[in-house]
Amino acid sequence: MALSQRTGVDLLLKAEFLQKTGSFKVRGVLHKIRQLTPAQKAAGLVSVSAGNHAAALAFAASAEGVKSTIVMPATASPVKVQASRDYGGEIILHGKAADAFDKMEELRDQYGYTLIHPYNDHDIIAGHGTVGLEIMEDMPDTDVVIVPIGGGGLIAGVAAAVKAMRPEARVYGVEPHGAPTVRAALDANEIVRLESIQTIADGLAAPMSGDIVMEHIRQLVDDVVLVSDEEIKDAVRTLLVRCKFMVEPAGAAGLAALLNGHIPVSTGERVVVVLSGGNLDLERLRALLQ
Repeated sequence: MALSQRTGVDLLLKAEFLQKTGSFKVRGVLHKIRQLTPAQKAAGLVSVSAGNHAAALAFAASAEGVKSTIVMPATASPVKVQASRDYGGEIILHGKAADAFDKMEELRDQYGYTLIHPYNDHDIIAGHGTVGLEIMEDMPDTDVVIVPIGGGGLIAGVAAAVKAMRPEARVYGVEPHGAPTVRAALDANEIVRLESIQTIADGLAAPMSGDIVMEHIRQLVDDVVLVSDEEIKDAVRTLLVRCKFMVEPAGAAGLAALLNGHIPVSTGERVVVVLSGGNLDLERLRALLQ
């Protein structure tokens, strides 16, 4: 109620941070693994992730009795690294985000692993699309859906589902100023590999997007806006104080955009914000609250 009054809209929050492994990522990974052949599974799985996809893949692969190897940036959250290992994944820490992608390709070529891409994959996108299906099934008169963007897999799936069920609904993506992966690709009309990434939202720090997600986004997403780290911090604090939700910076980016007027909405519209993840360690939370 307080956030609806503050924003002037009928606001609802999609609590994906309560999913198994702490984010929406498990949706796409489970769907992808179930499409694989026995031979693809037997080869072992490989991927790259800042954290949430790693945990989801480790969990889903272990549930299917399949080996998973995930390359994570050396700066990845220790909590996310440990969770991924606890779920059964073999974790390799390597360089920055772009370096981790290169290492993943190297391992794939060396060992013949089956790639489970963190976002640029039709099956991953389809799995994430169930977020949009649930929103429209529960609230078919939704006017606006706001989605955080890392590589773009979540918004690609959500937008496809939402637009199929309610074409007049608007879907907006949100990225940090320090990691404008999709915004840069839209502006350049081609995939852009970011030379530098600077944001507290590690879950939104993909170094580049992909052709599959960009095709979805160009056709189905109304706009992609940027938020500052300070705005994200304020949204994390607001969710904790007002809703008693502990959401990581990446998961709070959508609310940050709405609270700061970056999303064009009209008074009284029904707006759904996807809170995409909640894997936040206590040390980072302490810093965010200061």
